[in-house]
Amino acid sequence: MANLLNGKVAIVTGSGRKKGLGEAIAAAFAAEGAKIVITDLGTPATHLDADDIGTTNEMEDIAATLRSKGADVLTIAADIRDDTQVQNLIKTTVDTFGKIDILVNNAGIGYIMKPMFDLAVDEWDAVLDVNLKGAFLCSKHAALAMKDNGGRIINIASQAAKTGFPHMAPYTASKHGMIGLTRSNAVELGQYGITVNAICPNHVTTGLGAKQNDYFSKLLGFESVDDYLANMRRTNPMGRPGLPTDTAAAAVFLASEAAGYITGEALNVSGGEEVH
Repeated sequence: MANLLNGKVAIVTGSGRKKGLGEAIAAAFAAEGAKIVITDLGTPATHLDADDIGTTNEMEDIAATLRSKGADVLTIAADIRDDTQVQNLIKTTVDTFGKIDILVNNAGIGYIMKPMFDLAVDEWDAVLDVNLKGAFLCSKHAALAMKDNGGRIINIASQAAKTGFPHMAPYTASKHGMIGLTRSNAVELGQYGITVNAICPNHVTTGLGAKQNDYFSKLLGFESVDDYLANMRRTNPMGRPGLPTDTAAAAVFLASEAAGYITGEALNVSGGEEVH
């Protein structure tokens, strides 16, 4: 442990699911000395079933694991689509830890996959509300808390922020929008010493990733998920899909002092699969 984030306070949205990107980022930050706020929806909602969110119990399990390793961890259930709940998330964090240094906008919906012709308006709205509106609200209120002392905002985008994918119109649109939000906020918040960057991972087999594996292996005509994953390995320059730790390592860098002059960037973490 290099203590790259010693004494920093970090909120990681969508971090209440085991084996997810959010959990990996929270664990990596904690290992570098940061105080962590684990936040997720907590209870199911429309288009957000129990197996698609971090439940309250799962959030507490993740927090307990981090605490067992010496981390200072707070859990807060919040619906990031709701302005009042986001304000409470920020206020509770500041009341508990005294400040916010790092926000990671990781929460997202990526499991609504269907042809554009079959996509319902409420499904479109659900994805955009979580992936883009939620990132906006969290960034707005976190930046207000950071503006006197600077900070880091890190948006977890996707390879789908730069490349189109079939049957994922709302997800792809929301992640492209997240890059626009990153660039706009970077220009606006730089005067306060706040950097804003995005990370664009390629496919990672999290709980969400497993659903995508199943869907796209069938859509693309593979005989099995294993065959689909084998093809993914063959077509990636590094010979494998992404891992949660790959994204987490990039987030640690962007949150650290070493990245203090980097802002407005959309960093590919894709093993060379995405190069623009």
